[in-house]
Amino acid sequence: MISYCHRFHGHTSLNSLYSRSRTIRLSPLMLMRYQPTNRRSGYRAAVIVSRKIHKSAVVRNRIRRRVYAALTNYESKFSSPYDLVFLVLSEAITKLPYSELENLVLSQLKQADVIDSSSSTAPARAIVKKAQKED
Repeated sequence: MISYCHRFHGHTSLNSLYSRSRTIRLSPLMLMRYQPTNRRSGYRAAVIVSRKIHKSAVVRNRIRRRVYAALTNYESKFSSPYDLVFLVLSEAITKLPYSELENLVLSQLKQADVIDSSSSTAPARAIVKKAQKED
């Protein structure tokens, strides 16, 4: 989950974004609406998953958490403050591997010039292996 300062607050907070934003749809699974803002120093983000996508709130929240996790990997690379909304369009995103979901979010952010297009394709992660116990 993203921190409190990076979320939208209130019922009408998304209205200006829907009326003045640009849309990017690179996949039939998800689209992104974005708008640069000068009102704050950081970004704000929302992930919208309709009940038409899946009836279960557990599954909808899991989708939302996965998209937020993919977004937070790139938050340090934002070029300036933006308002972002990710709208999930298909239930197939539940079966999408996390690496592909992360690449989808990254490609949408690059297409919108929210992050620098010369950024690496994936964030650096440490791989931890368990030490094998010898008897």
